[in-house]
Amino acid sequence: MPIPPDYQIIYNWDGAPHGYSPTPQSLDAFVEKVYAPLEDTQVGALFWSAGGRGSRWPSEVVEFIGQERDRPYASASAYNGTENILQMYDRGEDPQQALIARGHELGLDVYASIRMNDNHFGGAQVSDLGALNRAHRVEPLRYEHPEWVLGDRTSEWFALSWNMAVPQIRQRRFAHVEEVCRRYDWDGVELDWQRHAFHFPDHEGYRLRYLLTDLQRAIRRMTEALGKERGRPVYLAARVAGSLEMCRQIGYDIPTWIEEGLVDILIPAGNAVTDASVDVAGFAGLCEGTDVLVYPGFDSNLPDPFVGPEEQDEKDHLRTKAIASRYHRAGASGIYVFNWHANRDSKRPLLTTIGSPDTLDSEDKIYAATHRYIQREGAWRGAFRIDRLYGQVPVDLIQTLTGEGPTITLELADDFDAHKPALLQLRLRVNEWSNGDAVQVTWDAEPLTPPMIDHCRLDNPSPPGGAFLPPPRWRDIGEQSSAVWLSWDLTDSKVTPGEHEVGIAVQDRNPLVGAALILTDVELVVRY
Repeated sequence: MPIPPDYQIIYNWDGAPHGYSPTPQSLDAFVEKVYAPLEDTQVGALFWSAGGRGSRWPSEVVEFIGQERDRPYASASAYNGTENILQMYDRGEDPQQALIARGHELGLDVYASIRMNDNHFGGAQVSDLGALNRAHRVEPLRYEHPEWVLGDRTSEWFALSWNMAVPQIRQRRFAHVEEVCRRYDWDGVELDWQRHAFHFPDHEGYRLRYLLTDLQRAIRRMTEALGKERGRPVYLAARVAGSLEMCRQIGYDIPTWIEEGLVDILIPAGNAVTDASVDVAGFAGLCEGTDVLVYPGFDSNLPDPFVGPEEQDEKDHLRTKAIASRYHRAGASGIYVFNWHANRDSKRPLLTTIGSPDTLDSEDKIYAATHRYIQREGAWRGAFRIDRLYGQVPVDLIQTLTGEGPTITLELADDFDAHKPALLQLRLRVNEWSNGDAVQVTWDAEPLTPPMIDHCRLDNPSPPGGAFLPPPRWRDIGEQSSAVWLSWDLTDSKVTPGEHEVGIAVQDRNPLVGAALILTDVELVVRY
């Protein structure tokens, strides 16, 4: 079987463009909304979501959104997006056919993307199924068979996720994937295992991994048979966890999938927003000598609390370019983006650069230590626990017996001999800083001189940030705060690609402050 083309960037759309025009949306307006961000960029493939728990076209396997027409919509947005789809069918139009045709006109491959265990039930519990069923917010099957969901055997927020150990559920998933593949002339199909990655009772994923492998194998055999019928390949992609360790724990037997050729494209990525620490080298190493490609994934944003000092959009772009550069250097075949919800221009600076290391050369970047972010309360609590396992910050800085402190590793991809930077700045952000505090910082075990100290101009030195909360407002008053940036100019230093170690140890601590110093961010700013 031939390997997929070089896509550079794969762009996943979740179906949101159906809601981007007032009702009635024309077919031309829909297609324009889908492809406006992708045209004349490095995007080589569109992955189009087939829906969450239901289907956007009449289905014999799962619920069709048209079944909602006999009752009021729950919201104006639900009305707008759903009616735009249904009125296309009323007019005798098929948005999927138009989507695929336009993609091929633009030279893009178009895949169906299927969420294998989507959970958008707002943290509802088994006891809520009756009310959810009356409100038409769950499928009748989930209400009729509460024993088929995970319940209290997994993270609370995902109690209503299907238990993939149940044979009827796996058969239903297979039937749905086959129906989607056969209904339209897709170039391939993505099994999005990461929406959402709670498939088995806690601590049983590794032992039950053979069940997901069996489903992956059955789908592979189906796509191969379909490809023979059509006279061309039907590629199979799979979105999985960002680390091989978490793949094992969730139930993804990646070595077996590769060895048996059960996948063409592996997409290691976070379960909840972007995981900046995807083990690209580990996945690429397993795929070496095979035809399996590795496209590490970005999600809508990073979950790190926003602390500046750049404006949020600028810093997001700089961080994204640095992460993509690291992934290319580690052996990525290309880059995958999910939930970017772009118009024609909003993501164009990234979609024209991150698909190739060549176009990332001489681009400004911020290399940053990964945050180990856990959402313990509120929306999506528990969703983040399976991502960023080896996040290095935040970490308390506590005086030790030997005078040593934590060591943070930064991995750089830029070749500064080939492209001379105008600025290389190492900066560390420390919370709970006060007069009398002092730290010793090293770069690759070499002590650095005393830093420049700049107080953070945020109105909360420990901003809530998080994946779904707005950034704190800028603080324009006051000459000091309890959070500081410590910075060093490394422009004239010999900084090479690869891993560099930043050590930090407390030398003196204000004895009148009981709180520990907290290292929240470690960054290398690159400006050309």
